[in-house]
Amino acid sequence: MHKGSCLCGAVQITVEGDLPEADACHCTQCRKQSGHYWASIDVPTGAVTIKGEEHVRWYRSSEKVRRGFCDTCGASLFWDPIHHDKIAIAMGCFDKPTGTKISSHIFVADKGDYYEIEEGVLQRDQ
Repeated sequence: MHKGSCLCGAVQITVEGDLPEADACHCTQCRKQSGHYWASIDVPTGAVTIKGEEHVRWYRSSEKVRRGFCDTCGASLFWDPIHHDKIAIAMGCFDKPTGTKISSHIFVADKGDYYEIEEGVLQRDQ
């Protein structure tokens, strides 16, 4: 079991089981939402418990996706593909140790020009 929260603690997240490997998305939407690139894990919705769910606000960034954040501190927490049985949770909200690592970078064609991606990790343009 892994626990995490937003910055102020109003939203607390528990994920049952081990965390899968994470990915980092460099698309323009994820960069603008998070302020950098978005590192997250995809887990089955049924494995997630959210305490303080009344503090989660959703922004519908496209017809297929909504993004969740804390209405108190503004922390970016979720990337939720609508009508799927999975949710992406921000790696930054988890308490240590996570026991996982970033295994791939996606949408690297859109990455910011102010940073480099480490060598040896899978990179996809889209």
